[in-house]
Amino acid sequence: MKIAILGGDGFVGWPTTLHLSAQGHEVHVVDNLSRRWIDTELGVQSLTPMDSIQERCRIWRETSGRTIHFHLLDLAEEYERLKAWLAQERPDAIVHLAEQRAAPYSMKTDRHKVYTVRNNTNGTHNLLAAMVETGIDAHLVHLGTMGVYGYSSVGAPIPEGYLDVSIETPTGPKEQEILYPTRPGSVYHMTKSLDQILFQFYAQNDGLRITDLHQGIVWGTHTTETRLHEQLVNRFDYDGDYGTVLNRFLIQAAIGYPLTVHGTGGQTRAFIHIQDSVRCIELALGDAPKAGDRVRIFNQMTETHRVRDLAEMVAKLTEAHVAYLPNPRKEAAENELVVKNEQFLELGLEPTTLAEGLLEEVVEVARRFAHRIDRSRVPAVSAWTRELGAKVDRDPEGKALRSAS
Repeated sequence: MKIAILGGDGFVGWPTTLHLSAQGHEVHVVDNLSRRWIDTELGVQSLTPMDSIQERCRIWRETSGRTIHFHLLDLAEEYERLKAWLAQERPDAIVHLAEQRAAPYSMKTDRHKVYTVRNNTNGTHNLLAAMVETGIDAHLVHLGTMGVYGYSSVGAPIPEGYLDVSIETPTGPKEQEILYPTRPGSVYHMTKSLDQILFQFYAQNDGLRITDLHQGIVWGTHTTETRLHEQLVNRFDYDGDYGTVLNRFLIQAAIGYPLTVHGTGGQTRAFIHIQDSVRCIELALGDAPKAGDRVRIFNQMTETHRVRDLAEMVAKLTEAHVAYLPNPRKEAAENELVVKNEQFLELGLEPTTLAEGLLEEVVEVARRFAHRIDRSRVPAVSAWTRELGAKVDRDPEGKALRSAS
């Protein structure tokens, strides 16, 4: 297949690009490199040294003998170029990862909220409109988030996208299937909820073939392909905006930083290893819906864990100290989370779980590149409201100067 990977320079995009190329597909990366610009804005860098996308593609060609094509294009701002590119290349499948992915970044300021909505929602709609206008019959696979469901405790397993309900009518109850009600917890999660509505419309109105992957929190460093050459290494975020919780715990442990648990740590979240993430995308591509089918929705996760339990697990493994801090997020202090994920298991996914060896692998990577870590960027300080912002602990290590008076 000819596959376009939108956002192929990102945390999930790059290992997905390598994996699909290794499977023999003709892969085209379409990216505006905005994630690299955000690094510059935040004054932080990937823990792992990242070459340019052009150099990454060159190293892959030398290592594997396969070519990855790179196209610099802004999905949200360059609609006519996007439409022309699709009309020319006519990919068989499109993997849409080109969205600002961090909830804390989306809540930093009003400017970041506006940017996240403009980039994510415009980008998705531009893509859908261009697919219809060009008449291409590409299978669209979108990387969404488990966060569209919210994290309130409902006492029942979260289904894969759709919910069977009974509605009272004048003639009696009527059974109906609806999208599972969204309850986004940030502007980022809100944009993913809006994506869902856009997909439903274009699938029913224009017959677009769409798969939406509601992914859990990704952890881990390497995939089979990124291990082939040190310059193929994936990006690895440790800062308070982009670092995912388990990876951050492992990095904090590696550099002797307190494991920062916010609130009670009673938040239960869904997780998936980066290797499983790329494997799920491959499986979804191989099981495309037909024109006229409803949007196919998968819960892309393999296990759930409570945050404080993860912290204690890492502390036991590394002898790190756990610090409980005020929570900058507006969320439930405790929640249960039971998730259905039978569809990927039926397609052949063999889940990677939190094995000690893989956890140690992340710690070793962190220790190797510890000299690249700016400790001042480790705390999570982006707050959901002004009131919560006033309570944020910006100095978990207690190293700031204190008043003597």
